[in-house]
Formats: sequence, structure tokens, C-alpha cells
Amino acid sequence: MEQLGAGDALLLVDVQHDFLPGGALAVPQGDRVLAPLSRAVAAFAGQGLPIFASRDWHPSNHCSFHAQGGPWPPHCVAGTRGAEFALTLPPSAIVISKATRPEEEAYSAFAGTELEQTLREAGVRRLFVGGLATDYCVRATVRDALAAGFEVVLLTDAVAAVDSEGGARALEEMRRLGARLIDAASAFE
Repeated sequence: MEQLGAGDALLLVDVQHDFLPGGALAVPQGDRVLAPLSRAVAAFAGQGLPIFASRDWHPSNHCSFHAQGGPWPPHCVAGTRGAEFALTLPPSAIVISKATRPEEEAYSAFAGTELEQTLREAGVRRLFVGGLATDYCVRATVRDALAAGFEVVLLTDAVAAVDSEGGARALEEMRRLGARLIDAASAFE
């Protein structure tokens, strides 16, 4: 069981319907993150600790979409069902919207957002991270969090990758950069 306290926060990365099976840009087995993340949300909310949730919140003409020459099909368009969170967040959760302008791509929850400043204002020193996808937005977010000086605990059973080999490489990279990898199921029993 993980000891939580002042300075800890939970960061859910892009747990949105379009990234789950059946979504516009589905992560294989992406729905497996929901149960461990729900346990983590309950643990943090139960102790009154901050919860942050990043989301892609794209305009319909976003640069990452095929029609604009990007690599992805349209996904997480602001205001659509696909862009909605796929798990219940407490009212106190702080939502971080990223990639909100047509010309702005952002894999990391820190890219072009107020996340770092908001974390510092909240006195956060250690981030527990889970979400989608391990090999894209989770990796970019963890890299930026570590570079900004935050301690990072990656919840390995609460992430899923677009590609299993890419996911394994991303986990190894995050560990090498200084993230601690733990299992949410045992951390938040």
C-alpha cells in the first residue's frame, strides 16, 4: 500500500472515449486502465489530495488529423462524446485541455498548458500518473514532469499502449529517466 500525503497528486492522461475500444483512435485494451484508475481516484479523493485530468480538446480542423496532413483520424473533437472522460471524476478534479488550437499539437499534458504552474501552486512534488497511451501522451507527459523536477510514480497497470513494443520501450525510457513504476492494484487496495 502506497503512503499518500501532502505534496502528492494524481494525473490522469487522456482517459477519453475516443481512445477506448470502439473510439475514433482506440488504444488496444485501453479500457483496462479504467478499474485501476478508478481505484486511484477514490484513494486520492478520499484523502482530499488533488486530481488532475488532461484531455485532448481538438478543434475539428486540428493539424494532427488526416485532412490537414496529420497522422491521425479525427478524434477528441471538443464538445463531442469522443472527447468526454471515460471515468467519473470528482467535482474537485482540475481539467487540463491540450492541443486546443488548429495549429498546435500537444502530446504532453504540460505542452501549451498551465499544468506546471497549477501543480506548483498546489504544492505538488510527486505525481502519480496513469492513462492513455503509454507510447505517446503518457510518455511525453512523464518526460516533461521529470524535466520540470517532479517525482513521478507511473501506475503500470493503469496505462495501455498503441503498440506493445512501443509501450515496452516507453516504460523502459520512463524508468531510465527516473520514474518509479508500480502497480496501482497493490498501491491503492
